[in-house]
Amino acid sequence: MWARLFGELEKTQWRRNPGRNPLVSRTYRRVYPSRLPVRRFFFEFSESFLIAVRAVWSNKMRAVLTTLGIIIGIVSVTGMATVTNGIEQGFENDISSLGTDVVYIEKWPWMRGPGTKWWEYINRPNITEELAEDLNERSRMVSAATAVVSTARSLKTEHESISSTRIMGLQANYGDVHTVDLSDGYFFTQFDDQGARNVAIIGASVAEELFPFGNPMGKELKVDGNAFRVIGVMTKQGQGAEGSASADWAVQIPFNTFKKYFGTRFRDVSVRAKILPGQTMDDAKDEIRGVARISRGLTVEEEDNFEINEQETLRATIEPIKNAIFGIGIGLTALALLVGGIGVMNIMFVTVRERTREIGVRKAVGARRFTILMQFLVEAIVICMVGGLIGVGLAFPLSMLIGMVLPASLNLSTVLMAFSICVAIGTIFGLAPAWTAAKAPPIEALRYE
Repeated sequence: MWARLFGELEKTQWRRNPGRNPLVSRTYRRVYPSRLPVRRFFFEFSESFLIAVRAVWSNKMRAVLTTLGIIIGIVSVTGMATVTNGIEQGFENDISSLGTDVVYIEKWPWMRGPGTKWWEYINRPNITEELAEDLNERSRMVSAATAVVSTARSLKTEHESISSTRIMGLQANYGDVHTVDLSDGYFFTQFDDQGARNVAIIGASVAEELFPFGNPMGKELKVDGNAFRVIGVMTKQGQGAEGSASADWAVQIPFNTFKKYFGTRFRDVSVRAKILPGQTMDDAKDEIRGVARISRGLTVEEEDNFEINEQETLRATIEPIKNAIFGIGIGLTALALLVGGIGVMNIMFVTVRERTREIGVRKAVGARRFTILMQFLVEAIVICMVGGLIGVGLAFPLSMLIGMVLPASLNLSTVLMAFSICVAIGTIFGLAPAWTAAKAPPIEALRYE
């Protein structure tokens, strides 16, 4: 039947219609030659796949040991992709709070590295809250500007304490620049700031640590020995790239209260300005630079003694680090996959040698070179897919471990990439053994013992 179906010499072929009862009606349907190669290909592929599965199943241990390099390579690929995605996602989560339309006027640039002339920055005069007032009065492209200052101090309640955490001094208009997300209570009013009242907003982790058995609202909290009343609790944000420096472990107090207890004269104040909608970042930065120069009394000849930082500065900083991690991961992965591919090629040459007589028999009964080639090529791919399945299975717990440090997960695209690599390795390294089997002379193959 297959010889009749796949005959290549006849221009037109006829086959009995299986939809009719041949005892009742002798109707036939025409089989067009253009359909034969496609059907033959799928038939031969399915047969090769079944033969490959049986061969791998009969030598399970050998197949697993052969794919050890593939397994290591796939785990490396998925681990590298998970780490890279985790770093990028964690970084995006951290800088999302900075705002794409917010600029930071500060004493130091965010992007510092080898060759930075730190002595030029350390001698700059500190930024003060007066700059935020000048921006609010003079700038036409800024919707609001606010001053932020911070320090590290101890916290204590009647029964619990934290040795060191971040204390932030915020002005009342902080919510006009950054989103303020509170799970309970209210944010500082102008009265709280101007009156330098001892009120505080605490992070979710601080609330859990200092008030584990009750609502912290209205309770007393001592910041470096000074009593404050809790008026708000921030919504939990989760672990960020800065670890304990995230907002969950921060305590916010009014700016003037911070100034009263800790001072701002020798501290770096950060002035943050939100750009009006419809204004370009470059134009807004130019205007802010002009206002800042006037506010700080700079002449035309003098250089800026401040920095205007923005979100893109951090992106430019993290990009080389991400590329370096990706490059190292690619190198290690390529090495592991090369070793695994050589192992697959070696075992396939052994398989071809073991089944030389089978090859001769198949050729003697009419099997084509392409059929033999496909049989062993598919077997090499199946062996690599076995390694891929084991590698992906090991990658899932690895991604869970990485997720404990970084916001990472093993997504579908990474899994598909891993299996695509397995198919490519099986095809590349299985081609030479498969071609050796395909071109073997049938008479010599039948004589092989």
